[in-house]
Amino acid sequence: MAAPTSAAQDRVLALARRVLEIEAAAVSALAEQLDAGFVTAVDLILASKGRVIVSGVGKSGHIGRKFAATLASTGTPAYFVHAAEAAHGDLGMITAHDVLVAISYSGTGEELLKIVPLVKRQGARLIAITGHPESPLAREADVHLNGAVKEEACPLNLAPTASTTAALALSDALAVALLDARGFGADDFARSHPGGALGRRLLTHVSDVMRSGAAVPHVAEDALLADALMEMTRAGLGMTAIVDADQHIVGIYTDGDLRRSLASGCNFSTARVADVMSRNPKTIHAEALAVEAADMMETRRISQLLVADGEGRLIGALNHHDLMLAKVI
Repeated sequence: MAAPTSAAQDRVLALARRVLEIEAAAVSALAEQLDAGFVTAVDLILASKGRVIVSGVGKSGHIGRKFAATLASTGTPAYFVHAAEAAHGDLGMITAHDVLVAISYSGTGEELLKIVPLVKRQGARLIAITGHPESPLAREADVHLNGAVKEEACPLNLAPTASTTAALALSDALAVALLDARGFGADDFARSHPGGALGRRLLTHVSDVMRSGAAVPHVAEDALLADALMEMTRAGLGMTAIVDADQHIVGIYTDGDLRRSLASGCNFSTARVADVMSRNPKTIHAEALAVEAADMMETRRISQLLVADGEGRLIGALNHHDLMLAKVI
């Protein structure tokens, strides 16, 4: 296959840039088209005691599926119903307490117009997103959101391109406005996405990843340095905690402290760990988020953390590797 000529490459790039420019302009123009109807749409959904049902056909249907998914993941219960399937039984999913969001650029889609009277007859409210405010669907709606675009990005001005981008952006604006009105926060988002990276960061606590019990290296403050080294080796955490008789943390001895001890010519057989340990080490509570532990380690350039209770007693430990295994970092 022959390599494309310079002229062909230029044409491809020019066309791609034109598509991006047209679609960007279409989205930008939506900001000027927004009016009080948008606020009414938000209020209508917030006041609903049911769910948001999104419907559309063809490319608008694909946008509708994404819109329903975005709503559901940001605090507004929603699902997608294909207009054609609704006319063949799925209309039973829609109740009088629901809000139907119908997406159709032309506003003349036969499948949608067929179910709209039935939906309204049973008491559900209708929000229409179209590119034609005078279309039959727009006239039937309780609220109409104008997604009109100047032109499609398709060179033939036929394939839905700029219009579907505009509908997607408009639906995102509606979802974000609802998110904000509901006070939906990062923790709520994490609960809707427990399997994702954000979910792990916001739902994983130190208690979920820390070592506990016999897995936590520790020696008494009067222990020999040699005993502390044996405990470090046993646990494999690259450190050991030093505690008093009541298990309060008084210090920590790490690989870094070991290197400093070697450099100073310390006698490992006779030295006490209390003489060479790092006192008052930074600790974290078990209830803290694991991501806080990761941030603390990064900020302080340390690889291990001791976990203490409210009285400063040792209850756990973790290191960088534990956080990596939990996919927190």
